[in-house]
Amino acid sequence: MAEASENRICRLEEVPDGDARGFSLGESDRHRVGLIVVRIGEDVRVYENRCPHRGTPLDWAPDRFMDENSEYLICSTHAALFRPEDGVCVSGPCEGESLKRKAAKVEEGVVILLPD
Repeated sequence: MAEASENRICRLEEVPDGDARGFSLGESDRHRVGLIVVRIGEDVRVYENRCPHRGTPLDWAPDRFMDENSEYLICSTHAALFRPEDGVCVSGPCEGESLKRKAAKVEEGVVILLPD
């Protein structure tokens, strides 16, 4: 998991199109927030790396967020599937719930977290 500083999360090129990568923001462990950056072409979706069912991180290994078909984000705890474009769970114990989306933009090839 890469370390990000300030509001800059990563460079867009660090996340392959159609895939997701994990990053964290925060000065200390107590205030650190795990993030998932999903790339959809030249756009991104950023979610907290926290399953709505158990509160556990989604990735079962560093940067392993996608299912075997690279169609959905998958929770390592109970295999819940989430749509990358909106974070809605389509299968699993939290079906109908969503990952917490964070406001972000891409500016000059950099993914930037916006204030809530």
